[in-house]
Amino acid sequence: MANVRITWRKSAIGYNAGQKETIRKLGLRRLNQTVEHPDTPALRGMIVRVSHLVEVGEGDSE
Repeated sequence: MANVRITWRKSAIGYNAGQKETIRKLGLRRLNQTVEHPDTPALRGMIVRVSHLVEVGEGDSE
């Protein structure tokens, strides 16, 4: 299964609590942090909610 690399690029200050919570649930704790997750439909939905705050790319395949 392919992985997705997510990097937090823009601050969530001024955005609603749901978007801030989504950032946290993606595993992001600070700006410019990068995490990798397996590519699932649920993950893609979370990325769509905060697409204006994160940068998405291909991760390393397992």
